[in-house]
Amino acid sequence: MPTISMFYGIIITMYYFDDEQHSTPHIHVKYQGENAVFSIPNGELLAGKIKRSKQKLIEAWIEIHQEDLMANWELAINGNEVFKIDPLR
Repeated sequence: MPTISMFYGIIITMYYFDDEQHSTPHIHVKYQGENAVFSIPNGELLAGKIKRSKQKLIEAWIEIHQEDLMANWELAINGNEVFKIDPLR
């Protein structure tokens, strides 16, 4: 479960071979003890919960980096190393 980005206390990870539970390309997010899963194609919250203010930041970050996230998704589901993605600034 490599960390691909961190910003404003939010940790974004992507698991290897993680296409069974949520078939939609997605990321895992942690923030102050909260855990959530977000869709890459549309930024939708798929599972878990996170503060609404942080959810807005995550949605914006996904929109900005959607192409890089999809490239990482393809790498991760095939067990290949993913790359870091710039944080939200």
